[in-house]
Amino acid sequence: MSVNNILIIYCHPYTGSFNHAELEAVIHNLQQHHQNFTVIDLYADGFTPFYDQEELRLFHTGQTHDPLVTKYLHLLQATQGIIFISPIWWNSIPGMLKGFIDKVMKEGPGLSHTVSQTGIHGELTNIKKAYVLTTSTSPTLYFRCLMGNGIQKIFIRKTLRQLGIKHGQWQNFGGISSSTNSKRQNYLEHLSQQNFNF
Repeated sequence: MSVNNILIIYCHPYTGSFNHAELEAVIHNLQQHHQNFTVIDLYADGFTPFYDQEELRLFHTGQTHDPLVTKYLHLLQATQGIIFISPIWWNSIPGMLKGFIDKVMKEGPGLSHTVSQTGIHGELTNIKKAYVLTTSTSPTLYFRCLMGNGIQKIFIRKTLRQLGIKHGQWQNFGGISSSTNSKRQNYLEHLSQQNFNF
């Protein structure tokens, strides 16, 4: 199986958003460093983030009737690093991204995880590190100190680790609604030059 060095999972419906500007900055960065990468654009792909009756019936067999689920899982199995780009909505990841985790992470040997009496064993150990790049209207300190630090404590340290992704780094551009154009541009410049170390 060929290896894509980096898989970008992008989750925002609006191409005029700051998240989309982040995506473009990250793509520019990886191109400048001659990195192989693939972009999953959940909204552009028309991904359905919820189970229907047949999909739920197939879940415990590790199967699916959604071709995007098969495509996405194969990409996950063939990558060494992930960059998530997403807003924070209601103190957590958006429903679209949560649905990606729900539907694509199939239970079974050789898939994303297996379940035993002692817990969940992650199968995606090929992924050495995940970067989670988020934006929020509230300041980052608000999430870290007052709202339970859910992206770091739940999404990275629990969910991703259960899938076998042991190392994750969260960086958030907070207070985006009140930020200046200069501050936003400086952050995008930082992303375009940041060393994504996998």
